Amino acid sequence: TVFLEYSQRHYFETMPFAQPANNRGGVGDQPGPDQWFKSLPVITRYWFGATLLVTLSVNFQIISAYQILFSWPSIKSNFELWRLLTPFCYAGPFDFSTLIGCYMLVQFSKQYEAGGPFNTGAGGGTADYAFMLLLGAGTMLITWPFLRGFFPLSPVFCRNTIYYVLYVWSKRNPTAQANIWGFPMQAIYLPFAYLAMTVFMGNPYMDMIHGIIVGHIYYFLVDVVPVVYGKDVLRTPQFLIDFFGIGEYRPAPAAANPPAANRGGFGGGQPLGRAAEGAGGGGGGGHNWGGGGRPLGRT
Repeated sequence: TVFLEYSQRHYFETMPFAQPANNRGGVGDQPGPDQWFKSLPVITRYWFGATLLVTLSVNFQIISAYQILFSWPSIKSNFELWRLLTPFCYAGPFDFSTLIGCYMLVQFSKQYEAGGPFNTGAGGGTADYAFMLLLGAGTMLITWPFLRGFFPLSPVFCRNTIYYVLYVWSKRNPTAQANIWGFPMQAIYLPFAYLAMTVFMGNPYMDMIHGIIVGHIYYFLVDVVPVVYGKDVLRTPQFLIDFFGIGEYRPAPAAANPPAANRGGFGGGQPLGRAAEGAGGGGGGGHNWGGGGRPLGRT
């Protein structure tokens, strides 16, 4: 409680206040929340958006928390298939740890997705990251019924998946510089630093260990096995490659607007200030200034 009160007080004391902008025309304006959200990589954007939607819906009691938990009997008997997805998108009740969890979700998912995931067939791109998340989610769903009899594991896997991504990112970028509450360290130690801090503060940590274990299984299969045994056991499915392509996924740009109709013949349908194209001094019936189509001032 003392740590939380200090953190909140320190945050508000050091938070810069908005100043009136002396900016005409909007030049140099900071991007708004919508631009920031759209700038996130596609997998991170949809995962974070779904997490906000589910978390807010439960906390505002729009839907019951029980309806989003993983329950195999409900899936099997009542065909409630959404329970295969919603446990990965509920960050928790409104508190400081939930806020930190959402921050970590965006930060580490974005860094891993945009920084180049392990290449399992799609060039280390978005399709490989989607395959990694699907594989990790499936492993968590399979192992949870066996582990819950020995460890206190809740049927919600959002934090598990965050630390799964964090662990794999730390293995992918082991020497990257990171910090936790201002203490610098290499990325390879970051998951264990978060785990040690959670244990020291007396908070639940088995979901973190679950995610780290699943992350180590993925790392062993994707990086250790090919090097030691010379076999690639993980391959990104073709349907993911067909959908996201090779490398980082970038949506197709919107079609450009067709040129406006030229009413009255003014400008010949070309933007002002551009020379008319054409050979031999056509120029739309005008004079070919400069001789032979050359710009003025050239010999």
